[in-house]
Amino acid sequence: MSDFKVRKLESGHARIRNVPIAVTPEGFWCCPSPAVLQKTLKNTNHHHNKHKKPTSPAPPSLPPEIPPIETQIELVAETPDPVTAPDPSPETQQRKISVGFGRPETSDLKVVLYGKEGISVSISAHKEVLSENSSFFLEKLGIDSWVTCIELSDCDDVEIYVETIGLMYCKEVKNRLLKQSVPRVLRLLKVAESLGFKSCIISCLDYLEAVPWVGEEEEESVLSSIKALQLNTNYGTSTTDSNYNNSVNNIYQASPLLRRVVSSDTTTPPTETLSHIMDMVLKSTDERARREMKTLVLKLLKENNLWISGSVDICAETLYVSCRICLEVLLDSFKQASEPDFAGNSLENRNTVYKKINLEADNVLWLVEILCDRNAADEFVMIWADQDELAQLHAVLPVTCRHVVSRITARLFVGIGKGEILPSKETKSALLNVWLKPLMHDYNWLQHGCRNFDRKIVEEGIGRTILTLPLEEQRNILLAWLGSFLQAGDSCPNLQRAFEVWWRRTFVRPYVADRN
Repeated sequence: MSDFKVRKLESGHARIRNVPIAVTPEGFWCCPSPAVLQKTLKNTNHHHNKHKKPTSPAPPSLPPEIPPIETQIELVAETPDPVTAPDPSPETQQRKISVGFGRPETSDLKVVLYGKEGISVSISAHKEVLSENSSFFLEKLGIDSWVTCIELSDCDDVEIYVETIGLMYCKEVKNRLLKQSVPRVLRLLKVAESLGFKSCIISCLDYLEAVPWVGEEEEESVLSSIKALQLNTNYGTSTTDSNYNNSVNNIYQASPLLRRVVSSDTTTPPTETLSHIMDMVLKSTDERARREMKTLVLKLLKENNLWISGSVDICAETLYVSCRICLEVLLDSFKQASEPDFAGNSLENRNTVYKKINLEADNVLWLVEILCDRNAADEFVMIWADQDELAQLHAVLPVTCRHVVSRITARLFVGIGKGEILPSKETKSALLNVWLKPLMHDYNWLQHGCRNFDRKIVEEGIGRTILTLPLEEQRNILLAWLGSFLQAGDSCPNLQRAFEVWWRRTFVRPYVADRN
């Protein structure tokens, strides 16, 4: 394999530096990265300033997918004589690279790429090869068959431009993409699209369809590139470009890679799929798997905020249907556990009923969490406040199995206190009258037997709910609480802050009003 050399293009003294590259038998070349070129230039300037003979820099690392073959390319940095001219600055010095593809003796076209940071690449190529593979070069060469040089200025990615032109000399472009990273293939796809390199576009799309996309960021990059490929109008309105655009759009439409993110099934609405997922989670028989999936689904719903965005309408009616079903099963289990002869059943039968209570209560709590996050739990507060029979049976059951129900009440108080739920005054009053006392009876067990139970947040929610009622109702509820708190102490919710606010409203403000 012969070496590629650059002749001195301008007068003055020049320093020659060798940069290792990789060349395949088909003429495929890997350009040194701009970072390597910049490093080479800095090393050159440093030695020029010290009037010392420059030394060769460490060879840059090569991509593992291209086997290195001994060859060289010469990097020319035009440098004034240090005796007769001032020291050059990196801004005014230009890196010039010359590359050849195919048989050099038959080359009939120069392609000059001007990139950022002063990088200039001159490519010796062949009109026939470039015209056959690129609609861009076909148009440029078709206008004037005598043209011998094409210049491309402001190239954002000179390295990939050179690599893409080199791919035009390869028989199987797809094989050259093996073991490449997704970001690099996206760079190739962008340049191939700008040059109208159809076979490379197809190979890149096939590659992206075959490999996994790692992480959301990479997936977004792929989708953005495909969208840009579809919408780009390329180069003018010539017949060649029009045919090319239609071809690219057909490739895009036919490419199966978007099936990963776009469903072709129009018979199953997303809401039906989501309802099916939730139903499966609610009926799960494995406790650990159910807990993990509840956490995951709730997290995904919160992150995507599907209800508000409208991309997928989570039907509130579906959620409330699930809530009512769970409440019916919960009430039946409470009735079964409160029967007089229930204690005479075997331990296994009793544990089965208790597990059923725990499961349904946890399901309701999960649904309430979703409703609260969607600001759609107002109706559930009304439903929960109407559960008088369930609240009466609550006192009959042992605290070890009934306390899970009080977690639902605590969550509703927290939601009202945070403004997530906005029930009417009558609904809040009914909620306090029906469920505050059962909550107080279970409070000690909730503190010590439930994970993630935040006493301060619950007490703040209860207090704020009470303080939204008329002053007379505040008085009745807080005096009843005071009697329990003085007897139970820490086993009862501490509502002293709400009591203090009520006190000021009752005993301080009337005197202030009289003085005015």
